[in-house]
Amino acid sequence: MTGVDNALGPLFLLILLGAVLGWRRIPGGDFWPQLERIIYFLLFPAMLVSTLATADVSQVPVARVAIALLGAMLLFAVALWGLRSRLRLEAPVFTSVFQGALRFNTYVGVAGASALHGSSGATVAAVAVALMVPVVNVLCVMSFIAAGTLGPASLGRSLAALLRNPLILACVAGIALNLSGVGLPGWSEASVSLLGRAALPMGLVAVGVALRPQALTRLNGGVWTANLVKLLLMPALVLALTVPLGLDPVSRDIALLFAALPTATSAYILARQLGGDAELMAALITGQTLLAMVTLPLWLSLTGG
Repeated sequence: MTGVDNALGPLFLLILLGAVLGWRRIPGGDFWPQLERIIYFLLFPAMLVSTLATADVSQVPVARVAIALLGAMLLFAVALWGLRSRLRLEAPVFTSVFQGALRFNTYVGVAGASALHGSSGATVAAVAVALMVPVVNVLCVMSFIAAGTLGPASLGRSLAALLRNPLILACVAGIALNLSGVGLPGWSEASVSLLGRAALPMGLVAVGVALRPQALTRLNGGVWTANLVKLLLMPALVLALTVPLGLDPVSRDIALLFAALPTATSAYILARQLGGDAELMAALITGQTLLAMVTLPLWLSLTGG
């Protein structure tokens, strides 16, 4: 596990640094919320555009990666909805469990992919983001609609926000620049790349700041269900699918990495805005992020990544 530990260890240290800064309220005020907006709307999209616009995406088995990641995601989405009555969860609680089981922390995923396999890993990770972000957003909005926590006005705002999602737009722009042969001409490649390189370390620190240790007192069946799916069943299924799909080692490792990621910190905002259980969401985000520091290296060690 030495290679995996060396790749993921620094990422976890940055998350823990963020947790300490958040706990000590350094630097205070609205610094962190504003920084998160800069990361989400500028730096991370720049990283995606830089990667996708200049990468040789033809080397990535896009269809097979999609089958592994999206197939597992859709299967567990259907399974969770089918088990809703047996889980006996109230509508707001169920939507947070649904998000906790399916959403993934993009910052940790792309940073981990780069640490494990360099530029080739970052390229596969960018493709995974392009595939997964639209699908998981649609599924989660649908869960709010079906559970009845989302009013007509909120539905319109959610769909509009989905169309304006900066990660989706960045993936579309990067792929379009790549396929057109334009790429990033002149100084734009170096400039966009510089912006993108700032996204991952700052994003990881921001993940730590968003942790809410006090929320960990919220332990119930919903928490265990979401954690079981997200950290154990999802990566187990994706790993099993990579064998018959014949994925190359880099694509296999990145698919497994994305399947085993903790849930996204942005899920808390959506739970609060769309009628979910925000406090349960905070517990899931915090618990999964901390647990993933153990489970992620264990899963990746199975492939020798």
